[in-house]
Amino acid sequence: MKAVQIMSFGTADVLRINDVDRPAPGAGEVLVSVEASSVNGHDVIVRAGELKMVSGRRFPIGVGLDFAGTVAATGAGVEGYRAGDRVWGTVHPRRRHSIAGAAEYVVVSTDRISHAPADLSSVEAASLVVTGATALIALRDSVHLTSGERVLVRGAAGGVGTAAVQLAHAMGGHVTALARDRHAELLTDLGADEVLDYGSTTSDQIGPFDVIVDTVGTKLHCYRRRLAKGGRMVTVGLSPSAIAAIAASSVHGSRRIRTFSANPESPVLRDVADQVTSGSLRPVIDSVYPLADIAAAHEAFERGGVVGKHVVTVPRSSL
Repeated sequence: MKAVQIMSFGTADVLRINDVDRPAPGAGEVLVSVEASSVNGHDVIVRAGELKMVSGRRFPIGVGLDFAGTVAATGAGVEGYRAGDRVWGTVHPRRRHSIAGAAEYVVVSTDRISHAPADLSSVEAASLVVTGATALIALRDSVHLTSGERVLVRGAAGGVGTAAVQLAHAMGGHVTALARDRHAELLTDLGADEVLDYGSTTSDQIGPFDVIVDTVGTKLHCYRRRLAKGGRMVTVGLSPSAIAAIAASSVHGSRRIRTFSANPESPVLRDVADQVTSGSLRPVIDSVYPLADIAAAHEAFERGGVVGKHVVTVPRSSL
């Protein structure tokens, strides 16, 4: 079978599509026939060698945090899944994998998957696994958004941003989206009450907000100042400056900046599926690449300017 693997740390040209043995599921595991995966920040920083404590330095390293497809086989003791079931899920982000989601097949434990929403294609499902789970955890579990609160989504046109706008709207928030003007129509359609151009809007011109969801990871101290009394801020865009701002906010004042590493297990994935089924969350896809062009998908992700997600399909007959 084919699997995308990192053969050395570096730019996107270190990615290789290799012939590998198809894995077999062990007890409590399923073998998923992957139909689509997406490009996430986690994939890029692993490839660049910025997560060596997780990935290790032994090659090859598997690529692809998330996936959508069908169950091909089940291991001993598996209940609730059978061959042919449509599923979505993730590999564990804090463990080393030689084969991950960007492959024809991947083996995962059943706590890493759930049944995919019936009305989504595999491409659409793959675009929402990480983004939907991250946005839901941020809003529901980290900042505990309540109806009527004023919400700022920074980086609103990206994958997590578009999901956060939709979910914040569904939860009753008054949503301000910070993005490029050219994305205003889309973001308004997704539920934003107001769209501000980040190129011409500075932090001191807006607010106050009860909740800020940041996907950028820069100038966090400036936006933290725009929190109302009792306001909460969460960032999923980690950088050295973001880590410093988070640390400082935990010491100075009650309006600390929260962060987390999204590691969605089955219950969260089921909750995201419920949001899709209810109509509160829909996919936003920037572009779709065949597996053979995954390096181009990584390069496009790193260039930025994305609207939604870059998705990679696994068309076996073309590989």
